[in-house]
Amino acid sequence: MPRPSSRLTFAVLATGAGVFAMLQSLIAPALPTVQHALHTSQSTATWVMTAYLLSASVFTPILGRVGDLVGKKRTLVAVLLAVLAGCLVAALAPNIAVLIVARVVQGIGGALFPLSFGIIRDEFAPSEVSGSISNLSAVIAAGGGVGMVAAGPIVSALDYRWLFWLPVGVVAATVLIALRYVPESPNRAGGKVSWTGAWLLSGWLVALLLPLSQAGQWGWGSAKVLGLFAVAVVLFAVWLATEARSSSPLIDLRVLRLPAVWTTNTAALLFGAGMYAIWSFLPGFVQTPSAAGYGFGASVTASGLLMLPMLVAMFLSGVLSGRLEPRVGAKALLTTGAALGAVACGFLTLWPDERWHIAVVAGLFGLGIGLAFASMANLIVGSVPPEQTGAATGMNANIRTIGGSIGAALTSVLVTGRLQPSGLPYASGYTHGWALLALLCLAAAGAALLVPVRRSAGRTVGAAAPGTTRAPAQVR
Repeated sequence: MPRPSSRLTFAVLATGAGVFAMLQSLIAPALPTVQHALHTSQSTATWVMTAYLLSASVFTPILGRVGDLVGKKRTLVAVLLAVLAGCLVAALAPNIAVLIVARVVQGIGGALFPLSFGIIRDEFAPSEVSGSISNLSAVIAAGGGVGMVAAGPIVSALDYRWLFWLPVGVVAATVLIALRYVPESPNRAGGKVSWTGAWLLSGWLVALLLPLSQAGQWGWGSAKVLGLFAVAVVLFAVWLATEARSSSPLIDLRVLRLPAVWTTNTAALLFGAGMYAIWSFLPGFVQTPSAAGYGFGASVTASGLLMLPMLVAMFLSGVLSGRLEPRVGAKALLTTGAALGAVACGFLTLWPDERWHIAVVAGLFGLGIGLAFASMANLIVGSVPPEQTGAATGMNANIRTIGGSIGAALTSVLVTGRLQPSGLPYASGYTHGWALLALLCLAAAGAALLVPVRRSAGRTVGAAAPGTTRAPAQVR
């Protein structure tokens, strides 16, 4: 944990990042309730999730870079205020359109992750950086689990609007404490924000993620899906060319080409695919009536409780990784985390018949998530120059989200591609989906094995991008 003088700073960062992570998953179990309360269709209600995903994907790397340029504390406070405003508007939303707009505003909070990692690197003692990043990663991972577990009881006891009222008070207090106690980071990147790069990045991200999230409704062969994929490819190519020529790029491509960075990002893409798909489909599997030949007919609250082992395991393994990293290295922890995810999905493929099987799978996958989150953050932070921390960790989080969208889309094709007369998926659809996720996590472990181990004076050293100051790495 951080020094006593840094504990309050860490608490502020952990609270902000934890609340945002919780908001990612908190609303998902309540979507049917929201649909009914706001008198809308199921397809429209799904935009409550889609709008949040797209917003977070766009703002995470852009505001991470803004923090590198103008100051991480200043940007952190602005982002917290945006999350506060988004939660307040969502709690008061009179219709689905206003709620979707509020979710877009909440998505700005994705930048809390790279900004928090950057503040830790800048402000904490070198000996505390790795452990603090691991602990913060544990909070972020556990935040998503808290959302899945807490949504049912909150909606049952109060109302779905309290999913947003409760974060309002927490975030408001966090803003006040951040203004007073979080120091402004001294490290600033040179140059200015490349707004051309920002618009191009936003364009190809939206063009990629939108059809992935909506293909189940639009159809994979529809003109909208194929057209948006084509636009994503073109805009991505233009973005790469623009960033390569820019004197002040939004994302320094030389940093992304560092061996430790691109291999870690590849593992993040593949592991993110497995992780988000498990979060999306395992509760639905548990809630399926047993008359379908599988499932347990669990309520939203009961299915959330079955995910409780994942929440506990995520937090414990994330905290433990901070103690293990100096001894075994972040590469070994990332490989182990991804391998645990593969084992969990393999177990689920073969033995999904009892509730305790689901609890075991949730616990194993939770251990993998905790180790992988912490080690990915440490690998990126330890491999890039200080002035690139926000942009690089923001892209890593984004790549994990892109992987999650791909994994959820592919799993949806397998699960919902063939339905029973009752409208429920066949058991084989879930079995094939779990097998795919096991392969994706196994591939993530393979990518983690490619992460280079570079030692200097008994420690690992990350190579800086050409033309930048080299920074000691916090990884092995």
